[in-house]
Amino acid sequence: VQLVESGGGLVQAGGSLRLSCAGSGRAFSSYNMGWFRQVPGKEREFVAAISWRGGNLYYADSVKGRFTISRDDAKSTVALQMNSLKPEDTAVYYCASEKYPGTTVTGDGGAYEYWGQGTQVIVSS
Repeated sequence: VQLVESGGGLVQAGGSLRLSCAGSGRAFSSYNMGWFRQVPGKEREFVAAISWRGGNLYYADSVKGRFTISRDDAKSTVALQMNSLKPEDTAVYYCASEKYPGTTVTGDGGAYEYWGQGTQVIVSS
C-alpha cells in the first residue's frame, strides 16, 4: 500500500491550500481515510477523517468550519481543503489509511496502518 501526498506549500494567514493524497495497493474505497499533522517536537495531531463510504466526516475542533475532507474513490484519492489558514496550522501533514476495512471512522492514529511521507504546510503571519 502506498499513499502519496501533494499540495503543501507556503501561504499567508487567511489563505487556502488543498492537499491531495493518492492511494494504491489495495481496495481504496473500503477503508476510512484520515489526515494528521505534526510539528517538530510535538505529538502527531488528528485533523480530519472520512468514512469508507464518505458518509461520515470527523474533524478536530481546531479545524472545524475551516477544513473540509473529501474522497474520490474512482481516483483513489482523498483531499483536504484548508481555508482561513492560521500560523498555528503550520505542520507536516500526513494522510493515512485505517488498518481494517468497513469500520467506524476514528481520529485515533493507532487505528491507521499506512501513512504517506507527508507534505509541509507553512502559514506565515
